[in-house]
Amino acid sequence: MTAIHRESPASPNALRPSPAILLGTLGVVFGDIGTSPLYAIKVSLSAFPVLDPEHILGVLSLLFWLLTIVVSLKYVACILRADNQGEGGILALMELAIARLEGRKRWLYIGFGLVGASLFYGDSIITPAISVMSAIEGLGIVSDQLDSWVVPLSLIVLASLFAIQSRGTGTMGKLFGPIMLVWFLVIGLLGLWRTVQTPMVLQALNPLWALQFIQDAPWDVFLLLGAIVLSVTGAEALYVDMGHFGRRAIRLAWYGLVMPALVCAYFGQGALLLRDPAAIKNPFFLLAPSPALLVLVVIATLATIIASQSVISGAFSITRQAVQLGYWPRMQIEHTSASAEGQIYLPRVNMLLFVAVMVLIVGFGSSDRLAHAYGFAVTGTMLMTSLLAFMVLPRKAKGLRRAIWLAALTVFLLIDILLFSSNALKIPQGGWLPLGIGLTIFTLMITWKRGRHRLHEALSEETHTLKEFMEGLETYPPTRVPGTAVFMSMIYGTVPPALLHNLKHNKVLHEQVLFLTVETARVPYVPFEERYILEKVGRSSWQARATWGFKQEPNVPQMLEQLAQDLPELNLEPLQVSYFLSRQTVLVVRKLPLLARMQRRIFALMARNATRSTRFYKIPPNRVVEMGMQQEI
Repeated sequence: MTAIHRESPASPNALRPSPAILLGTLGVVFGDIGTSPLYAIKVSLSAFPVLDPEHILGVLSLLFWLLTIVVSLKYVACILRADNQGEGGILALMELAIARLEGRKRWLYIGFGLVGASLFYGDSIITPAISVMSAIEGLGIVSDQLDSWVVPLSLIVLASLFAIQSRGTGTMGKLFGPIMLVWFLVIGLLGLWRTVQTPMVLQALNPLWALQFIQDAPWDVFLLLGAIVLSVTGAEALYVDMGHFGRRAIRLAWYGLVMPALVCAYFGQGALLLRDPAAIKNPFFLLAPSPALLVLVVIATLATIIASQSVISGAFSITRQAVQLGYWPRMQIEHTSASAEGQIYLPRVNMLLFVAVMVLIVGFGSSDRLAHAYGFAVTGTMLMTSLLAFMVLPRKAKGLRRAIWLAALTVFLLIDILLFSSNALKIPQGGWLPLGIGLTIFTLMITWKRGRHRLHEALSEETHTLKEFMEGLETYPPTRVPGTAVFMSMIYGTVPPALLHNLKHNKVLHEQVLFLTVETARVPYVPFEERYILEKVGRSSWQARATWGFKQEPNVPQMLEQLAQDLPELNLEPLQVSYFLSRQTVLVVRKLPLLARMQRRIFALMARNATRSTRFYKIPPNRVVEMGMQQEI
């Protein structure tokens, strides 16, 4: 009943990070948060008509402690502990949270996870645009006449990046780590140089500056949080990419290089502004001496391309997880590497992201305007992560340790609520964009999940128990033909419609029959030795339930090869196997309320445009017989 033994991927959390892994971590994990110094200080301090030292030190103190609490404590120290077999990300966290829940409470936490995932797409659209534009805007410091080139050059750079996605990023990925290492060293050293020139800026390390700033102008600080939060955008990527590099590598890279470099870059800009408030025009690029300015623009552009690549790859990964977990229709997924499973390409997602980013750059025209749209999606995802963490992190703790967990998570949650509500005030200025994207994707995810559930219910009402049906066929056997028929069954233990249609129209049955149901587990990886269970339902018929993890892709022919070794009596030679599938055309019941009817029509449209199951399950198309049927829901 078991297949060939083959281990699932070892968790990177159990491995000691090598220099190569640490370098890869810099290139993939920290691209987004690592490019925040390009715009965070500029946007945060541009709100003040006159820049006083108190304003600069107060903002820097708030930024430093927000970076410490949200990234260093919440994500790096705490959230990275909530791994699902070594995997991170909000959908993996959601699966951990709902593992023991039922009913309405289960759906509530599913909602938290889907809202966070939906908002992530807004971040995937805004990050490439704001990052690349911020870097290329450095040309305006070189010469005012180059300002008009910012939008065209941004379009060219990002169009080129999206164009090469189908070829994979393996070769370019080898350069990501070294480039980001150079980036962090450069911004760290430039910031340190400016800090040494004006050591007064180090006063901002004292949290009393932040507290005094809050006490003097609490409402102004609340509004300012919507800009300061730009310094922690990309924190969620640390959790999403944990499965690739492991928490040890992420922690070592963050504490050892990334955070010190970021703090130096932020404080260096603060020191520059203390000496020359007019540098607010672009404090990041003015960190560099004039002869090195063009070089810094080039390095910054490369770093923002890497940051853009990180969120694009993240959108591909989260879409694949949503498909496997049943929250999104099947989509074409192409592997761009023979050795790295995580390197995938989704043509539809890539095209939609490309169009959205191009429209965004042309529509907003500058990173300053785009900053109003940024932050809402990020803080929304961070808030959902904190809510889900309440169901996961304290679960195994007891006594005082549990109380400490609950207290820490409460503090994180309160901060996330403050950040999210501050960014919600930016909805009229641009926050409507990620909100609209998130609501649209959330609606589609819920519609697909509920539509699949209704389709299952409708099919269950019309089907028979498989074992009884096959025993009945032995009493009145149909004509048998040579070979083996594999019937793909949506519901385990029931008669698939394709079998009924085959008997009705062809009036024959193959000598051997296998009923196969493919399911997705609530864990990222299912070992090969636990791939399937097998049960005999007749003299020459069997049913199997095959299970893959939500980060694995089903491969039915490969699974049948494993099964053939355990069950030699079942003839599964590729040329002797025919696959029978049902292709449902969903019809919507007319006598329904308008809202319910519209929702089911959207589901029917999504079902018609889903990738065919033959391609999704890697089934040879020349061995497939599809039986069309109509199903009302």
